[in-house]
Amino acid sequence: MKATKLLTTASIGAMLFGMSAAAHSADWRYAHEEFEGDVQDVFAVAFKEYIEENSDHTVQVYRFGELGESDDIMEQTQAGILQFVNQSPGFTGALIPEAQIFFIPYLLPTDEETVLKFFDESTAINETFPELYAEQGLELLKMYPEGEMVVTVDEPIRTPDDLRGKNIRTMTNPLLSETYRAFGATPTPLPWGEVYGGLQTGIIQGQENPIFWIESGGLYEVSPHLVFTGHGWFTTAMMANQDFFDGLSEEEQQLVRDAADAAYDHTIEHISGLAEESLEKIQEASDEVTVTRLDEDEIEAFRERAPQVEERFIEMTGERGRELLEQFKADLEAVSGE
Repeated sequence: MKATKLLTTASIGAMLFGMSAAAHSADWRYAHEEFEGDVQDVFAVAFKEYIEENSDHTVQVYRFGELGESDDIMEQTQAGILQFVNQSPGFTGALIPEAQIFFIPYLLPTDEETVLKFFDESTAINETFPELYAEQGLELLKMYPEGEMVVTVDEPIRTPDDLRGKNIRTMTNPLLSETYRAFGATPTPLPWGEVYGGLQTGIIQGQENPIFWIESGGLYEVSPHLVFTGHGWFTTAMMANQDFFDGLSEEEQQLVRDAADAAYDHTIEHISGLAEESLEKIQEASDEVTVTRLDEDEIEAFRERAPQVEERFIEMTGERGRELLEQFKADLEAVSGE
C-alpha cells in the first residue's frame, strides 16, 4: 500500500504559519485529493506548468494528505489559505447538494467518447454548475471525468442480493449512501485515509473507485474482486477561491482559464487507455484478483433501482435539483443522439 501520513490540524497550522495568504501573491497554492501521478495530480501539474511558463507566478501543488483530507483543503480554500483546490462532488455535496447528481447510478453513460462529449457540451456542466459553486465563494474552472467506477468486494458479486449484508465504503455523501442502499448493501461512510485499513480488517467488505485509484492505492491487495457494474463515472472539479479570482486582473483571469483549459486537454489525453493499463498492472501484481463484468441482464437488475435514488436526490435538492436533473438528461440525449 502507498501510505501517506496525514497531518494534524495543529501541524497544518504550524506549516502554514508565516505563509502569506494575500490574495494577490505571485506564489499560488493548489491542493487536490490524490497521490502523485494520479489524474488530479496530472491536471494540477499541467496547470502549474502552464502558469509558470506563461507568467512570473509560481504554483505549489499539495497532494493527498499533505494538508489533510478533502474537507480540510476545501475549508482552507474558502478561507483563502489556498488559491486553488480540486475536489470531487462526492465531498462538495455537503456544500452544494446539487453536486450529488453525479452519484445517481446509470445517469451517465459508460462509453468514454460520449462521456467526454457530454462534459464538453453540457449546459448543466458549463453554465449551471458555475453558478452553484459561486454561491459558495468558489470559481468553478473545470469539471472533468476521471474514469469509470469499479466496485471491489471480498468475493465476486453479480446481483443486488449478493451485496446484501456487505458494508460498502462510501464517501461522506448522502446520495452515494442512498445508491448503495438501493443496491442492497450497507453504505459505510469513511475518509479515504481509512479505506485500506478498513478493507484489511474487514470493517468494510468493499468500496468503489476508478480503476487507476484502485491500483495506485493498492486496494486490490485487500479487496481483490473487481466488479464492473457500469453504474457511473468518477467526476471531479477544479476551482479557485472566488475572492482571489475576482481580485485578479483580466489578463491574470484569462491566464488561469487558459491554464485550466490546457490542463483539461492534457488530462483527457492522459485518461485515454488509463483504465486498461491500470487493470493490467493489477493483474500482473496479484494472482488473487478476479474481474467480473456484468452482462446487460445483470446490469438491469441494478439499473431498475436507480429511480429511487433520483427521487431521493430531488427530495434533497428541491425544485432546483429537479431542473438540474432535467437539464442533465436533455444534455445527455443531445450528445447521445437519442
